[in-house]
Amino acid sequence: MTYSVLFVCLGNICRSPLAEAAFREEARRLRLDVIVDSAGTGSWHLGDPPDPRAQAVARKNGVDISALRGRQVKPADFRRFTHIIALDEDNFANLRRLAPADATADLSLLLDHVEGREGQPVADPYFGDDDGFDVTWADVTAGARGLARKLRQGD
Repeated sequence: MTYSVLFVCLGNICRSPLAEAAFREEARRLRLDVIVDSAGTGSWHLGDPPDPRAQAVARKNGVDISALRGRQVKPADFRRFTHIIALDEDNFANLRRLAPADATADLSLLLDHVEGREGQPVADPYFGDDDGFDVTWADVTAGARGLARKLRQGD
């Protein structure tokens, strides 16, 4: 089965592009056949590239996210993707509210896929300093590994 995964945060310029990148790398490493994207629940950064600090931490970890562009979650995403992964509880609640009646995607928090971290948010580094992006990268990498292992085992 081909899985399709959408990572969602608020603006789609920090956490969700980093989660998309980390998951792409893990899926590549595990040779998973998967479609990956990211989006935001808000519309502030439509068409914008990821935050320069997010780009820097991704680049430092061997991944280029400079070509990604911010987009907003659409009703069709709830049918297009098999899994929609929120980066925190607020965005999870927004996704549940936005989901159309015929939604088929499984919704979860990213850190639900890390043993002992279930229900925890990936902290938003946007208003902090550069070190916050390193913490976010560590969290999204752990979540990406856990999710990829789960999908490899057949969900």
